[in-house]
Amino acid sequence: MAACALLRRLSSNFSIVSPLLSRSTRTSPLRLASNAYLRRSLATSCRLSAALKFTDKHEWIRIEEGDIGTVGISEFAQEALGDVVYCGLPDVGTQLVQQDEFGALESVKAASELYSPLTGEVVEVNTLLTDNPGLVNKSCYKDGWLMKMTIANPAELEALMDEASYERYIRSIED
Repeated sequence: MAACALLRRLSSNFSIVSPLLSRSTRTSPLRLASNAYLRRSLATSCRLSAALKFTDKHEWIRIEEGDIGTVGISEFAQEALGDVVYCGLPDVGTQLVQQDEFGALESVKAASELYSPLTGEVVEVNTLLTDNPGLVNKSCYKDGWLMKMTIANPAELEALMDEASYERYIRSIED
C-alpha cells in the first residue's frame, strides 16, 4: 500500500524527479527531502520505534542489552535516498565520537554519509547489507540496521530526539 502511494507520488511528479535520477552527486537525505516531491509524514507509527532516538541527520539508535545500541537510518532518510545499492560500514572495533562519520550509503539517486548518534565502539555490523543493501529500504527499523555500538556516554542520549520530536523536526524542514 505504501509502495503504491510512493509510486503514485513519484509518477505524478516525474518531471521533478527525473533530473535527480540522472545525477550521480553526493547529496544528503536532508537536501533531497527539502524538495517538494518528498513532502510526507514520518512513517514510524508502527510503534517499533517507541524506543528509538533520532539525530538531526536522520540516524536512529535503539538501546538494547544495557549499554549496546543498534543504529540505522530513518524511514524519511531511506525514502529520500531511494533504492540503496551500496552500504559502506565501519570495521568492528572502530571507536566513534558522537557525530563522527562512520560510513556511507549510496543509492541510484545520491550518496549520503552516515554519522554516529553517540560515542562508543562498533561491536557488530550488519553483514547482510553487503549482499543485500536494499534491506535498508525494505526494513530500515528492523532487518536494515547498520551497526551495533557500545554507549560510552549515556548522557548523550538526552540530546537525541524521541519519535514525536523527530516528526516535528521533519515537518519543520519540509515547510
